[in-house]
Amino acid sequence: MIKTAVCFLVFLFFSGASYAQDAAQTISKLTAKMNLVKDYSVNAKIKSDIPLIKILTVNATIYFKQKDKFRIISKGIAILPKQGFTDVSKLLKQKDSYTAIVTGNEKIGNATAQILTILPVSDTTDLILAKLWIDLANDMVLKSQITTRNNGTLTADYKYGMQKEFGLPDSIVFTVDVKKFKIPKGVATDINKTSNRDANKPEPKTGKIYIKLSDYVVNKGIKDEVFVK
Repeated sequence: MIKTAVCFLVFLFFSGASYAQDAAQTISKLTAKMNLVKDYSVNAKIKSDIPLIKILTVNATIYFKQKDKFRIISKGIAILPKQGFTDVSKLLKQKDSYTAIVTGNEKIGNATAQILTILPVSDTTDLILAKLWIDLANDMVLKSQITTRNNGTLTADYKYGMQKEFGLPDSIVFTVDVKKFKIPKGVATDINKTSNRDANKPEPKTGKIYIKLSDYVVNKGIKDEVFVK
């Protein structure tokens, strides 16, 4: 009986070590692909469907430059969570700040995705938990779910096309936590109005932001002045 228990514990130890090693290999390949992108600009069409927030579809240009320069320029008000574009990359590169383990597989479209669960080493960081669904055949993030103390849970679903070799998506759908979502100044809201809502219906907990990306310009150089607001 004791021998059986010891064998079981040894199995768990080596299984856990194996899953952690698999996660480390996946992350190494992901970050290597992300590092191929030194900079890019891309046109974005942003449509928001967030309860109680009124905003029109917006056209914008997004700029990125390593390590973490990021800017959105638009004529209207663009609601766009920065986390979906830069935070996954930043998190994965800070290897000493988290522990990652493989926690399963899931079919997403035609791909079988490996699921990585990421936990922060410190319990005082903003990050609570992150999950990534990875297409191992192409070293791409198909889906991410990041839960933080300040922003709640943000889920992003990525679709790829012309810029697959760089791991840059053609479209992203964000699902945001309405209660935690930070509303930009100047956006009209009905948060304090109840007359237009059915009191018997529960308040919606999530909203969506749809982004179409086109006309990428990758690794052609972007001046630092672009990121000065």
